[in-house]
Amino acid sequence: MKPTILIVDDDEEIRSQLRWALTEDYDVYEADDRPSARTAFTQNKPLVTLLDLGLPPQPAEPDEGFAALNDLLGLDRTAKIIMVTGQGERINALRTVGEGAFDFLSKPVDMDELKIILKRAVHVAQLEREYRQLQQAVASDAFEGMIGIGPRMQAVFSTIRKLGGTDAPVLILGESGTGKEVTALAIHRQSLRCNGPFIPINCGAIPETLLESELFGYEKGAFTGAHTQRKGRIESANGGTLFLDEIGELPVALQVKLLRFLQEQTIERIGGRTSHVVDTRIITATNADLKKALAENLFREDLYYRIAVVVLQLPPLRRRPEDIPTLARTFLRKYATEAKRPNLTFSQATLRLLQQHSWPGNVRELENRIKRAVVMAEGRYVTAADLELTLEAAVQVRRTLKDVREAAERQAVLAALKRNKWRIAPAASDLDVSRPTIYELMEKLNIQKPEADDDAS
Repeated sequence: MKPTILIVDDDEEIRSQLRWALTEDYDVYEADDRPSARTAFTQNKPLVTLLDLGLPPQPAEPDEGFAALNDLLGLDRTAKIIMVTGQGERINALRTVGEGAFDFLSKPVDMDELKIILKRAVHVAQLEREYRQLQQAVASDAFEGMIGIGPRMQAVFSTIRKLGGTDAPVLILGESGTGKEVTALAIHRQSLRCNGPFIPINCGAIPETLLESELFGYEKGAFTGAHTQRKGRIESANGGTLFLDEIGELPVALQVKLLRFLQEQTIERIGGRTSHVVDTRIITATNADLKKALAENLFREDLYYRIAVVVLQLPPLRRRPEDIPTLARTFLRKYATEAKRPNLTFSQATLRLLQQHSWPGNVRELENRIKRAVVMAEGRYVTAADLELTLEAAVQVRRTLKDVREAAERQAVLAALKRNKWRIAPAASDLDVSRPTIYELMEKLNIQKPEADDDAS
């Protein structure tokens, strides 16, 4: 499904232009005044709202726009609202951010700039929404939306709690899919900056030519196309946290500028000569070997020791198999509910197979496999085939008492079915159970009738 956005503007032509430019990537809803904006916002629950500051009945004044902003934030305090203002309304634009807007744009809207801001706002909104859903679903087993009952994750949670009262830079290490961004968000929410912005950037996903302006911003006229002054992400995170994912991909030239900011807590926008004091906490993450990058002079040693005041290592999923059943049930509950199949469940055999798998893609792989299984499952139980897992792909572990009991149960049911030529009623009689119980056991134990046998009961 495409992310939903709401456009609030009294100019039908502007709404049409925005809808035409954005409809390929987003489900677009529209409103032309404050009352219709409230209605559309309540009904459609958009991830991001584009809100014009000048709305009827007095479109030349900002009062109605500020009232609409307060209305929408009153409905959802985490709403991501991008204000659209006139060229001469910079003071009002800054005021909207102070009152809770995610960002602002000046008219006429630069579509490329809008798409970048929209993409970032949607990403943050989705991250926060998933965080809240996980918090609600597994409150007893979760810490800040992170699930882990075993000693390795409890140690991670303990470290995050200790970081709550400090602004020390944190370097999060972990394989792809272990939850580095969710961990950074948890650190932010535990900190004294929790009411400030959380701004994530993937240093490896933005072209090097754009990354400097994204981080440090630029002054009007700094380069071709710089029609207005623009804050960078470091400055936008003032009072909050900037999360730099894949920090190992940061070009050496930008490493120098980032180091200067960490030392002096000031930045200069591109094309500017004025230093700006910025109170932003930096959290970084990588799945690369930074020690190797240091040896190869691809990463500055002085920057490494600045960002790695506290190093938090996230364990891969294969190292915490005790957490897999809880994670699996959480993801199954989430996606089965979305698919209107709330009765889907795992057999014990399938849960053990999940614990035996090596999970090279970690938590992200587990979530994606379960998402697929909800679509593919035909009965009440999610099977190994639904998850595209085989015993050969799993790491062999010793058999528990439950393994032995289930193997014996499977053997007894199979023997009774074969003895009675796969007729359900006689097999049930032999085992002194009901016919529905036989069907349930066949599904639970993944016993399938051979195609060559005739059905009889």
